Amino acid sequence: QVQLVESGGGLVQPGGSLRLSCAASESILSIVVMGWYRQAPGKERELVAVISSSGRMSYANSVKGRFTVSRDNAKNTVDLQMNSLKPEDTAVYYCKVVAGSGLYWGQGTQVTVSS
Repeated sequence: QVQLVESGGGLVQPGGSLRLSCAASESILSIVVMGWYRQAPGKERELVAVISSSGRMSYANSVKGRFTVSRDNAKNTVDLQMNSLKPEDTAVYYCKVVAGSGLYWGQGTQVTVSS
């Protein structure tokens, strides 16, 4: 069974940066979209950024200009570079992959932005 493993979360001060990475435990065929979602306490899970197999990117308005999503099709990895972090970015971040073989979620990684 394919597993998505996230890394890179942690505690950072406002204005700081973090880079999240997500790797699949084995090759996933026919990936359509890879991306990141987040869920803050008491809130619903929301889209942060996604990137298609052709490289088309889409971002939540709240992170545009601060976050950058990238992927390596050969390695089945997707990264999220987060700059100028704000306290409201605090959440559990989840990696998501949509493929011909199914829908996959990572276990989540905590990002906390606090002074």
